[in-house]
Amino acid sequence: MRWSALGLAIAAIVYLGNVMWFSPVDFLNGLAAFANNRAATDVPYGTGPRNQLDIYRPRGGAERLPVAVMFYGGTWKEGDRATYRFVGAALAKRGIVTVIPDYRVYPEVRFPDFLRDAAEAVRWTRDHAADYGGDPTKIVLIGHSAGAHIAAMLALDPQWLVNVGLNGRRDIRGMVGLAGPYDFLPLTDPKLKDIFGPADQRARTQPINFVDGKAAPIFVAAGTDDTTVDPGNTTRLARKIESRGGQVAAVLYPGVDHRTLIGTFSPLLRSRAPALDDTVRFIQDVTQALPPSSGKSFKRAPATTNAE
Repeated sequence: MRWSALGLAIAAIVYLGNVMWFSPVDFLNGLAAFANNRAATDVPYGTGPRNQLDIYRPRGGAERLPVAVMFYGGTWKEGDRATYRFVGAALAKRGIVTVIPDYRVYPEVRFPDFLRDAAEAVRWTRDHAADYGGDPTKIVLIGHSAGAHIAAMLALDPQWLVNVGLNGRRDIRGMVGLAGPYDFLPLTDPKLKDIFGPADQRARTQPINFVDGKAAPIFVAAGTDDTTVDPGNTTRLARKIESRGGQVAAVLYPGVDHRTLIGTFSPLLRSRAPALDDTVRFIQDVTQALPPSSGKSFKRAPATTNAE
């Protein structure tokens, strides 16, 4: 019997899973290890222990490739870039140089310090993308869950990238938000209240409040079965961007929950929703088009059912 590389990978993971405990993400990252796309790990972009990132580079030595900076979720309280190796490997396999940074989280920091870290990571990417085959003029931000909030804030509120010498409407080609919280007031959780500060200042923490129709193109997606972040965050943000004349594509994937959505970037769950295909298509569209200052928009929305 002849086995494909994918078949061998799955067999090895299943076998090991029978003899030792694995978390669900271990299974997803087990396949990513076979891809061997990590070009660099533990690269500092700042001075703190959580100001480090990993870079995933497509094989083949191509240059001037699109670049994604991916911010993971964790309720702004936790997370580890190594957990998302399967995301970096999936995007690199599709020809996208991918940077996954850690950033400081609660209780070490509160809003907006994690945005400052994220902006510094984008600045580092702009400065160093070419070292890994990426085109520094073709950067797209991606985020899942709390990471989608971070990506959206960088894309919609100009101040965070301006603080690191970047212009989001010139230097960012687009933003992808997966299962993101963009319009989540009022808060009831005590820790979230502490993270986002006094009630009279929380409006400045909401991405939806910074929509003016001038940001780079945005693709937002969520699963209809998400009980962690209300999918209404996705539809409300899309409607607001559209009402202001901005460029937006949105989709809700039937039967997909919060964690499964990002999990579909792995071959093990890819049949559940075409989130990877839609994300890659969006990145290709916005990076193949002329820069935002040219007035040319991305060509097409994801080939899935649009959110209502």
